[in-house]
Amino acid sequence: MGICKIREWKDLENHFNEVKNQTLTTLFLDDKNRAKQFTLTDCGWFVDFSKNLVTQKTLQLLIKYAEHQKLGDEIANMFAGEKINRTENRSVLHVALRNLSGNPITLEGKNIMAGVNSVIGRMESLARKIRSGKWKGYSGKKIKNVINIGIGGSDLGPVMIYEALKFYSERSLNIRFVSNIDATHLTEQLYDLNPEESLFIVASKTFTTQETMTNAESAKRWILNHFNEQEAVRNHFVALSTNLEAVKAFGIDTDNMFEFWDWVGGRYSLTSAIGLSLMIALGPDNFRALRNGFFKADTHFRQKELKANIPVIMGLIGIWYNNFYGSDTLAILPYDQYLHRLPAYLQQTDMESNGKGVDRQGVPVNYQTGPIIWGEPGTNGQHAFYQLIHQGTKIIPCDFIGFVNSLNRLGDHHEKLMANFFAQQEALAFGKNEARLIAEQVNSDQIPFRIFEGNRPSTCFLAEKLSPETLGALIAFYEHKVFVQGVLWNIYSFDQWGVELGKQLAGNILKELPKNAPATLSHDSSTNQQIEYFKSKRNDD
Repeated sequence: MGICKIREWKDLENHFNEVKNQTLTTLFLDDKNRAKQFTLTDCGWFVDFSKNLVTQKTLQLLIKYAEHQKLGDEIANMFAGEKINRTENRSVLHVALRNLSGNPITLEGKNIMAGVNSVIGRMESLARKIRSGKWKGYSGKKIKNVINIGIGGSDLGPVMIYEALKFYSERSLNIRFVSNIDATHLTEQLYDLNPEESLFIVASKTFTTQETMTNAESAKRWILNHFNEQEAVRNHFVALSTNLEAVKAFGIDTDNMFEFWDWVGGRYSLTSAIGLSLMIALGPDNFRALRNGFFKADTHFRQKELKANIPVIMGLIGIWYNNFYGSDTLAILPYDQYLHRLPAYLQQTDMESNGKGVDRQGVPVNYQTGPIIWGEPGTNGQHAFYQLIHQGTKIIPCDFIGFVNSLNRLGDHHEKLMANFFAQQEALAFGKNEARLIAEQVNSDQIPFRIFEGNRPSTCFLAEKLSPETLGALIAFYEHKVFVQGVLWNIYSFDQWGVELGKQLAGNILKELPKNAPATLSHDSSTNQQIEYFKSKRNDD
């Protein structure tokens, strides 16, 4: 039986028909305590859900549906190491990567924390060597440049965290990231670097990922062209992988290979060995604080009852908009320039997890699943796309993320930033009607164009300051929200089979692209035409 036939879902449909014309203005007028009743605080975050198109009854019905879907059991199963990634027959234990409780986490009777803590300890040791200058390049020079080569979860997480926590980083180190197989990415990132002062981190579980290994081989040629000694590779490369033989064949000392496990999905792996670049940039203490933020949010998610559980409420409200209001997207709007890569990171977390069209029984769904995630930092976004959010024809729920204190005090910049943060939420919620425009003596010809209907929903996330700990908690909130929604949509959130087909086809097409390669004409007429045009115009010099 599909979820739309479940009685609790039907109750939500009936409730939606009763309240779909409600306005935030009326909701606030009718309940003077609404703001307090719809606000939760924990893990360093003040989260105000009150400017959403929900009532207490809405949340009660959503929670009843979540209970029907056995959300509490599903949460417990994840933390217990059950193989909830059923299509790949894997456990999902990224929570073990930030388990600072000292308690064991067992998988198939084995305490996996011993392995996790061992890798973290080795990462700390390497980071201290590089930060202190004890690690030397082949010519004896200190390492000044650390270049992470990865893609997907091996890139987006580290890039986002590094940019977000740059304030806390060691500025004498130059941390760079290469992901795109486009040669321009690697070329530009190496343009002004000295090979003698550069260390590459190659992040690939299998050590076969096409984009990563293509870039790694080109980086190795860059090192060898400078030193002309194969032994130089050992001083300038480390590996994040499980493929010992491939790492050895590349020329990397296997003592400098850092393991991670198949119970960690790429997009959930940034506190594993995948975070080595962050450990180096931020130092062990800040990396531990980051993990502690994750751990606090994990504990909150595991222990809090559903009605007081921040990720659960985030997930329920997302279901409400996606499946009842028909909202296709969620805008992530961080009012802090350090978080400029957060929307892109959350795109992967959400869209790779819940971009599924088949339920857990293998049946195509007849309802909407994962939303489109997008956004930009404020106030830049206000001068780009807020027009559509305010006065367009689409309802776009927004998550506003801000901080009470700036890490960079400069005049009244932060007060002006945060004035916009609060004002945009107020404007979206309550708008401006015709009566107010008339009272302001606006020209009658302009009134239709200057009306703001309001009733545009938003959630406020506010912390005292951006720190490793508050950032870790925020990311964990979003991770767990995605899991909640997967349970409620009856889909599997932790596989990503959708990335495979394009890879397979690309492998076949690659053989056809050299000019002297025979034309197979084995594709559709459009793809054949594109390949032939590419071959006819390419410059092989």
